[in-house]
Amino acid sequence: MALHENLKSLGAGATAYRYDQPDAGLLESFPSPFAQPDMNPAGAVGTLHIECPEFTCLCPMTGQPDFAKIVIDYQPDRLCVESKSLKLYLGSFRMHGEFHEASVNRICNDLVKLLEPAWLTVRGEFTPRGGIPFWPTAEYRKK
Repeated sequence: MALHENLKSLGAGATAYRYDQPDAGLLESFPSPFAQPDMNPAGAVGTLHIECPEFTCLCPMTGQPDFAKIVIDYQPDRLCVESKSLKLYLGSFRMHGEFHEASVNRICNDLVKLLEPAWLTVRGEFTPRGGIPFWPTAEYRKK
């Protein structure tokens, strides 16, 4: 089985970027190699750590830009997030006004809906505003 055969964004030629509205429809997934017995005969438990250092959104009150590193850690069940689609998805927040906590929570929920992972954590390491850094974290654990 080719893990990448159903991906739309990766290698599709010209990329269309949207910056004004977060869109979970941009996210794509592929079968987790950890869930494929032929690719993982020892049954290793895999985790992924992703750092996206160029996340931006707007303050919903002032319209000023907020900058953050988004850190995603998860244990996939059957699916993994495709990195280009994740980049496009995170880029869709750029001109959208939303509080830090709401953005991090939205990202977590959108990834959980897409991937149905064993567990997933999203942390937003926002640069300080008024001398106060905000680093909200959203965590999901499969019940």
